[in-house]
Amino acid sequence: MKKKRWIAVILTFIMTFSVVACGQSGNSSNEDNQETQASQSENTEGESGMEGTESTQSEGNSESQPEGDVPVVYMTADISSEGLISVYEALGVSPTGRVAVKLSTGEPGSNYLSTDLIGDLVQSFPDVAIVECNTAYGGSRANTAMHYQVAEDHGYTDIAEVDIMDENGSMTIPVVGGDNLTENYVGENFANYDYFVVLSHFKGHAMAGYGGAIKNISIGIASSEGKAHIHSGGTGGSMWSGEQDAFLESMAEAAKSVVDYLNGNILYINVMNRLSVDCDCDGSPAEPDMHDIGILASTDPVALDQACIDLVYAAEDGQSLVNRIESRNGLHTLEHAEKIGLGSREYELVNIDD
Repeated sequence: MKKKRWIAVILTFIMTFSVVACGQSGNSSNEDNQETQASQSENTEGESGMEGTESTQSEGNSESQPEGDVPVVYMTADISSEGLISVYEALGVSPTGRVAVKLSTGEPGSNYLSTDLIGDLVQSFPDVAIVECNTAYGGSRANTAMHYQVAEDHGYTDIAEVDIMDENGSMTIPVVGGDNLTENYVGENFANYDYFVVLSHFKGHAMAGYGGAIKNISIGIASSEGKAHIHSGGTGGSMWSGEQDAFLESMAEAAKSVVDYLNGNILYINVMNRLSVDCDCDGSPAEPDMHDIGILASTDPVALDQACIDLVYAAEDGQSLVNRIESRNGLHTLEHAEKIGLGSREYELVNIDD
């Protein structure tokens, strides 16, 4: 299959969905109005998200084979328990041993993943726990006891055991080939699991620009100590005063340390619904002003996040999220992730609904 940019194909695909437009509200509304004006004067719509990235799209089924070593990203428009299981099964993997389902428990009031959506998949693994780590910025999840209460309030303890992995501190894993980090501090209980299923709610983020698979395995698996280390760009200084690109690069480097440690025993699923410009770490996120897109899955976190980015750029109503990504230079995380060998920004998109 000849590689080519497929933005026109994706636009046609997306237009088949029902557009759900919501009025944007919350703490980020004024900021994002300013970002919209700046972005429209400085950027050509849709170009920067696709620049330097080639992809192919398959209109076949999940048995389609990738070209050479190009990773496959599977997609369904069915944002339901059945759709989630279908896109997971398309990966053709069989996690064994003690399985950790890594997700964000989310601040109260945020757009965290619902148990109605994820419960059946989580409970399909015989030996499973939902895992998280404490925050480093305050909120309802900075304290372990409070964090367990949030997990219970959000229904996660009803579908599986919940493990706050840094309840007893951190463990150190090496970072190989990084420009900023030489080591990464993850929750001490990280070593207790044989396989990680990474369930991420794809959305914007106030500091990183966007949050997806890479953020979920870097900031998300980092202990509160590790989160501060990543935010500082490895300097050990204030997590709020680190250089922006160093922070973005450090996320990619921390993510690679996790992948290297697990030696392939990890997969990634991004849910593209409730696409706010704000993260689930925000208890008062802006209301989404673009439509839901679908669920995507891959064994390559870079390809997966890039595919989600491309779908946002291709969406006619995605400009607010595009502005958030670009205002934080969020694409640099993907650039650095590919540079250090975490994954590929080139991919084949396979629609399992066809």
